[in-house]
Amino acid sequence: MVNELCNKRVFPIGLGTWGIGGGYWRRDESRDKEWVEAIRYALGKGINVIDTAEMYGDGHAEELVGRAIRELDREKLVIITKVWPNHLEPSKLKASAKASLRRLGVNHVDLLLIHWPNPSVPLKESVRAMEELVDEGVVYCIGVSNFEGELFEEAIYSVSKYEIEANEVLYNVLERRAERTVLPIAEKNGVKVIAYSPLAQGRVFADGRVKSLAERLGVTPTNLALAYLIPRAVPIPKAERKEHIDDIVRSANVTLPEWAFKEVSSWK
Repeated sequence: MVNELCNKRVFPIGLGTWGIGGGYWRRDESRDKEWVEAIRYALGKGINVIDTAEMYGDGHAEELVGRAIRELDREKLVIITKVWPNHLEPSKLKASAKASLRRLGVNHVDLLLIHWPNPSVPLKESVRAMEELVDEGVVYCIGVSNFEGELFEEAIYSVSKYEIEANEVLYNVLERRAERTVLPIAEKNGVKVIAYSPLAQGRVFADGRVKSLAERLGVTPTNLALAYLIPRAVPIPKAERKEHIDDIVRSANVTLPEWAFKEVSSWK
């Protein structure tokens, strides 16, 4: 289980914000009040990791997170945001991170990630710029997202002053590629793994294997899907309804028997 991110104690499950405040560089303000209330509700239930990105809603997701946390104890929260690949040239990366700070209304981001690799920008240059942001106090720690295999290793060895704190990747009970391409490298090098789409964008609720195993265990499909990930990653499901958030939070107290892990691992 990941107990810390950026030297802060964290709840075993975080909150994702993809789709909140709009979509792919597309702003949507139609449900702002509802989205802010959902984030606040999740935080009130004990979740203290919030994952967002400059691309989500063209920055509006960051603004909504900022509204939701405005009156809370900032030091108890871990805020993660991400820089889009066309902003990885050093000056653009630093400007992007500082723009995220303004939208979030905070004086630092806990974890800044490269959202996707960009082969046209030398990775070392981007990492160096991120390390300079740590020196400036703009971010507390740095990481990557969607990095696998040799590229993930390259990121780990590109640092000169700090360490790669985390790698955020697609990982769920139905898509377990990360168990081959990411987790062994992460565990060897002390890098945390953050799992996005941990509910497979809702497909776990329709999958017969998930439903059958969850029923045998006496838990919900959400509980099963998240409890499978928790020993090796921080899953960050997105949720808007209170009952869904409640189910997510309950998953933190679910411990799967070894045979259940083996059964999931056998799925093709």
